[in-house]
Amino acid sequence: MAKILKEKFPHITIAMLGKEYTKPVAVAGEYVDAFIDIEDFFKKDILVNGQKPQAIIHLNTVAAVAKRAHELKIPVRIGTAGRLYHWLDCNYRIFFSRKRSGLNEAQLNLKLLKPFNIQQDFSLETIGRSYGLTRLQTLSNAYKAMIKKDKYNVIIHPKSQGNAREWSMEHFIKLVELLDENTYNIFISGTEKEREFIQPLLNKTGNKITDIIGRITLEQFIPFINECDAVVANSTGPLHIAAALGKSALGLYAPVKTKDAGRWGPIGPKAQVFSLTEFCEKCILNKDACQCINSIQPITIKAALDKLAKEKLNT
Repeated sequence: MAKILKEKFPHITIAMLGKEYTKPVAVAGEYVDAFIDIEDFFKKDILVNGQKPQAIIHLNTVAAVAKRAHELKIPVRIGTAGRLYHWLDCNYRIFFSRKRSGLNEAQLNLKLLKPFNIQQDFSLETIGRSYGLTRLQTLSNAYKAMIKKDKYNVIIHPKSQGNAREWSMEHFIKLVELLDENTYNIFISGTEKEREFIQPLLNKTGNKITDIIGRITLEQFIPFINECDAVVANSTGPLHIAAALGKSALGLYAPVKTKDAGRWGPIGPKAQVFSLTEFCEKCILNKDACQCINSIQPITIKAALDKLAKEKLNT
């Protein structure tokens, strides 16, 4: 979205509003000029490039944010017509259905550019070339030393902080066991809070992996992903960062409406998704025992990684 706006309005200044932990992603993007901490947004008068903001586009729809933007008298306030509070606090409301569209979330968000007379549909291929994640921190020597150029460096990120359907830990364990140590340099990542859930994997495969759980900041994790070859994960942030960086992003998804790969799949030139094709009903109410995502077999992911590793190591 930032790139598209910059192309139409070359002199525009764009700020991203978000929680503090998302700032490293925002400032890594060449099309984003500033970051606004959401806590500051609620407490202070906000300036963008020394001026009061002229427009706000609500991508993540939060009633309190919409209300605050109205209180700040931001002249152009764009939201979706499907949110009642946007009828109260937005003066531009765009009609479309996310659930029934069949489009990726990124494509749906771009429909909110209609008030700027940007109304064309954007392909996933176009979006996948539009991230601009070029302002990366220099990776520290300690992390650089972990990368092995003569192997295929893969990050396995087993958890999603509860935001997605998750492949079972037993499947992740089996995948690591299947991968050839002579070919793969394997990292296990996640937050420190997730360590206790990932511990069974560490216990079973500790001699084959490098544990970076909770040990690397997001500022450094982004360039670390950029130095690696692939990420295997459920639908979660590191998977999308890998796709945006043009790395091989292997996403594990359940065919559950509002959570499926069509809506939330990674977008990038080397992104792949693995999912059942038929609609899942059995585990809609029981995400902790999701049979459909666990029907994806570890041998399938191994085969995909082996193909990628062969392409890299045989060239």
